[in-house]
Amino acid sequence: MTIFYSFEGKIYINITNGCPCDCVFCIRKNGDSIEDNDSLWLEHDPSFEEICDAFDKFDKSGITEMVFCGYGEPTVRADMLIKTAEYIKENSDVKLRVNTNGLVRLIHKDFDVTRFKGLIDSFSISLNAPNAERYNEITRPSFGEQAFYEMLKFAQDVKKMGIKTAFTVVDVIKPEEIEECQKIADKLDIPLRVRAYVTDNESYT
Repeated sequence: MTIFYSFEGKIYINITNGCPCDCVFCIRKNGDSIEDNDSLWLEHDPSFEEICDAFDKFDKSGITEMVFCGYGEPTVRADMLIKTAEYIKENSDVKLRVNTNGLVRLIHKDFDVTRFKGLIDSFSISLNAPNAERYNEITRPSFGEQAFYEMLKFAQDVKKMGIKTAFTVVDVIKPEEIEECQKIADKLDIPLRVRAYVTDNESYT
């Protein structure tokens, strides 16, 4: 069971395969893993003990950042994410990033995002589309159109907490839509990064 794995000089943390979205560009549709790592499909959601054991055994030489991002949305297990982040912070000096769809408060009703403060150093949030209608078409969230607005609010809230925050879009959308996404990002004073869509699982971050 692959919980921790390396990619492009970072360690990624795979704590769940659960996700409330079904993005048209989801990398899970293209294979079982990233580069030459073992399969990222989990036999079960790993326990805290399994995560700690995997962390302790993993070669962390030269690593400065770890990223919660595997074959699922990490905030599906928000409590475990926080517990894991606490353990990592207690046992290393690495920075922690979460790659997320920003829907944790829809996944877990009344979740308090301030719990991330002091643990998570940065968030990379999937913007994906310039409006709620297109977001629904591309990301296909189980929560409907409210998901787009919640994602934007999450980004604003964690940014206000002093956590480094960025948006991403995948270039499956039209250039003019990317321009509209850039306008949203600029209005919220949040950087936007455009990711290239590939089918061979070589581009991941």
